[in-house]
Amino acid sequence: MHGVHVLVVHNRYSSAQPSGENKVVDQEVALLRAAGHRVEVFERRSDDIAARSLLAKAAVPLLVPWNPAVRAELAARLRTERPDVVHVHNVFPLLSPAVLAACADAGVPAVATLHNYAQVCPPGTLQRDGRPCTECVGRAPLPAVRHGCYRSSRLATVPLAVGLSVNRRRWWSGVERFFCISAAQRDVLVRAGMPAERLAVKHNFVPEPGARRAGPGEHLLYLGRLAETKGVRLLMAAWDEIAASGGVGVPLVVAGAGPLEREVTAWAAGRDDVRYVGLYDTAQCRQAIARSVAVVAPSTWLEAFGLVVVEAMAAGVPTVAAGHGAFVELVEDGVTGLLHRPGEAASLAACVRLITAEPARNQEMGRAARRRYEQGFSPAVGLERLVEGYRTAIAGRSAMARGGDTRVSRGDGDSR
Repeated sequence: MHGVHVLVVHNRYSSAQPSGENKVVDQEVALLRAAGHRVEVFERRSDDIAARSLLAKAAVPLLVPWNPAVRAELAARLRTERPDVVHVHNVFPLLSPAVLAACADAGVPAVATLHNYAQVCPPGTLQRDGRPCTECVGRAPLPAVRHGCYRSSRLATVPLAVGLSVNRRRWWSGVERFFCISAAQRDVLVRAGMPAERLAVKHNFVPEPGARRAGPGEHLLYLGRLAETKGVRLLMAAWDEIAASGGVGVPLVVAGAGPLEREVTAWAAGRDDVRYVGLYDTAQCRQAIARSVAVVAPSTWLEAFGLVVVEAMAAGVPTVAAGHGAFVELVEDGVTGLLHRPGEAASLAACVRLITAEPARNQEMGRAARRRYEQGFSPAVGLERLVEGYRTAIAGRSAMARGGDTRVSRGDGDSR
C-alpha cells in the first residue's frame, strides 16, 4: 500500500491556553509521518496577531469570512506540491474558508475534521449563558449576533455569523468527507441539514501515555481550560459540598489556564483539599493523570469529543463526566466511569463520592477503561480510520472527475 501525500491546513489556537485541537493536529501529523506517509503543513498562528500593527489587527475580523490572500497562497502551493489530499482543521481567524476555494482551484480533494459545532453555531459551542442552545441550528445565525455569543460581544460575533452564512454552501460542496469526532456531534450536524453521506465518525486517538496508573491513585484531577463551559464553577460548588460533609480523603488537583483562573486561584488559596497547579506541559499532564483516583470532566456544554476522558482511559483511570454530548458514548456509566446529571452540582458530588468510596471497584473501572482505549482510541485504530477517510476522499474526487461532476466551482463563482 503506497503512502498518502497529505497537506494539513490549520490555524493554531493561542498557546496561552490549553488546546485539545492543536494537540490532535500535532498527534495526527506525527502518527502519519511515523507510518511512512508524506505530510506537510500549511498553518497560521493566532499568537502572531499580537505582533501585527494596529491597522493589521483591526483588519483581522474582515478576513474571517474570506481571506483572498490565503486562497492565492495555498492554491499556488497545491499546484507546486500536488498532494493527494488536503486535511482542513481550524480556519479561524486567519485562514478562512478560502482554503476550500484554493483546493478547488488546484483540483485537490479536501477532507475536514469538525472539532466543534462552528458549522451550525458561530462560536462553535452550542451554548449560551452556561446552558445548551441550538437557536441558530438550521437557520440564519442572527440570534448569535443578538446575544453576542462570541466573547459576549455583538461586534465580535458578526464576522463569525457572516462567515457561517456566506460559506455554508462552500463547506458542504467543497469537502469530500467530514470527520465528526463523535456520533453525538454527527447527529446534531445531520439534524442541521449537513450532508449525512459525507459525515463520517472518526474519534480522536490518543498516543500511548507511557505512564499508567499503578496503585489506587492519590488525587482527583481536573485538567483543562478554566472556563464556564468546562464546568469549572460547577466543580467548585460540588467540591465545596463534598468538603462540607467531610471530604473524600484525597485532594482535588486543578490544572489549566483560562478566564476563570483568578477565581480558581482565590477559591483554592489556603485550602489543603484543593491544589491549583497552573498549566501543565504534556509530561506533567500524563503523570498527573496516572496518579489520579479519577479524572473529572463536568462540562456544561455539549462536548464534541472530550480528549481528557480518553487520555484517562489510556492511563487506566476512570472518569466522572457530564452525562451529555460525546461523554455518553465515551464513558460507559458504571463500567469505565460515572456520568453525572449535567449542570447539577449535587449529582457531580455524589459521583465523586461513589468513585472514591470503593477502591476495588475503582480499580476494575480503570482496567475496563484501558481495554476501551485499546479497542477504540489507540494510534493503530486512529491511523487506520484516518487513511481510510483519505482514500475515500481521493476515490470520490477521481470518480467525480470521471463523471464530470461540477459540485465545486473552479472559478470564483460566488463573486467574492
